[in-house]
Order: sequence, then C-alpha cells, then structure tokens
Amino acid sequence: QVQVVESGGGLVQAGASLRLSCAASGRSVGNYGVGWFRQAPGKEREFVAGINYSGAVTKYSDSVTGRFTISRDTAKNMVYLQMNSLKPEDTAVYYCAIDRTGLLATSRRDYDYWGQGTQVTVSS
Repeated sequence: QVQVVESGGGLVQAGASLRLSCAASGRSVGNYGVGWFRQAPGKEREFVAGINYSGAVTKYSDSVTGRFTISRDTAKNMVYLQMNSLKPEDTAVYYCAIDRTGLLATSRRDYDYWGQGTQVTVSS
C-alpha cells in the first residue's frame, strides 16, 4: 500500500507562486509515474501535470504549460509542482496520484493511489 500526502497549498494573490509537494510512503515509488490533478467547485477533476518513473518525461495541460513545472526527487520519494504566475482560474483542490506502471498517464483511471488534496486559492 502507498500513502500519498500533498502539502504546500494556500491563499495567494494573482501572479504569485506556490510549490506543492507530494510525499509517498509505504513503498518506494521510484518506479512509479506521478500525476497532479485539480478539481474546482462544480467541475470535473482534471489532469494538470505528470512525470514518468525516471523523471525524463513530463507532460502538462495546455492551461498550465509554461507556468507550472513538475519534478521529482526519487531519493526522497517526493514529487513537486512549482506553480508560477498563478491565476484565479487555478483555484482548486490539487491532488497527487501514483501510477504503478511508471508511465505518464493523463487519465484519472490510470492512477492507483491518491492523496487527500491540498487547497490552492488565487485571489484577483
């Protein structure tokens, strides 16, 4: 079993930056793919960014490309989402998810373990 915990959310003004962290415990996740998703009130949970097991391949949604960066520190079992130039439309609960195949998936159904989420609120 893998436990996933997100942290780093908060309330910021538009244009600010935040770094979300995803900690995985219970088993080494060095061979797993990791994704960040978000869900705004009344909307579906959507893919934001993903990274494959080696960290060599990343993918972003169109809405965050150029502003967000996903990275991983395998030795620490940590994955990060650096979010710059935040906009009010980035407001959502952000979830970290683990894909045991190690690939880079963009569908929620491909992920096996999920955290509880961390709230990000961007004021205008």
